[in-house]
Amino acid sequence: MPAEAKVESKLEAKVDAGTARSASPPLTERQEARRRRILHTSAQLASRGGFDAVQMREVAESSQVALGTLYRYFPSKIHLLVATMQDQLEHMHGTLRKKPPSGETAAERVAETLMRAFRALQREPHLADAMVRALTFADRSVSPEVDQVSHQTTAIILDAMGLADPTAEQLSAVRVIEHTWHSALITWLSGRASIAQVKIDIETVCRLIDLTAPESGA
Repeated sequence: MPAEAKVESKLEAKVDAGTARSASPPLTERQEARRRRILHTSAQLASRGGFDAVQMREVAESSQVALGTLYRYFPSKIHLLVATMQDQLEHMHGTLRKKPPSGETAAERVAETLMRAFRALQREPHLADAMVRALTFADRSVSPEVDQVSHQTTAIILDAMGLADPTAEQLSAVRVIEHTWHSALITWLSGRASIAQVKIDIETVCRLIDLTAPESGA
């Protein structure tokens, strides 16, 4: 086990150096299929055993790629799990688009959307915990993946609002809503908040949408 850890550490350091030197070119269709297979495996392992169950060597073996190849796609376990969260949010976004929220106001639609996303994560608590822990542990080297999570969350909220061209003030409100949603997820996972409390917090922060609507600022 110590020898394996040394090998993985060397591979991780090597990939980090390579990543810093140059940006990755666009993936081919075959590479994208391989990447999706890796993300699917990561989600499966996390669903069964949480953060600790996602081991890079097992991910490589289960997704049928070489360990070195896995590290070229994802320089660390944190990179992998944050990318897994972005992938899960993207899937949720597609599901939400097929069945849009029914609230009358933008605030109601966003609150409904975020609670639906929350309940989807609630059904996979181990996976949710693994992804949130990775997001919490992420340092600057994981900024691109963290940004993708943020962009995906923003897109979900703006879709629910029905906005294609939000104002700077509306985008600020969206960021506060994102922060609250992620914080609510953390407090629920740690057992410090009930689903009812999460719902109240989400509905409360979504009122910012009405306050930042252009017509209300006159």
